[in-house]
Amino acid sequence: MTSSHLPAQPGTPYGEFLAEQEEIQRLKWLVSEQEGHDIGFEFALNEWARNHRAEWRRMRNKLKRPAA
Repeated sequence: MTSSHLPAQPGTPYGEFLAEQEEIQRLKWLVSEQEGHDIGFEFALNEWARNHRAEWRRMRNKLKRPAA
């Protein structure tokens, strides 16, 4: 297996991008289920960035800090 096939490491810029994308996809699925139709990625992205990203980032940063 080459390094290009290894999963992105958490904490790396690409790993963080993938983690955010996963959260956006999760929100897209949940809201689409509630609405009864596909809300689309762009709507989910804007909704997540506006209403969820700041708190998600805060929680994620807390988890990354080494224990004192």
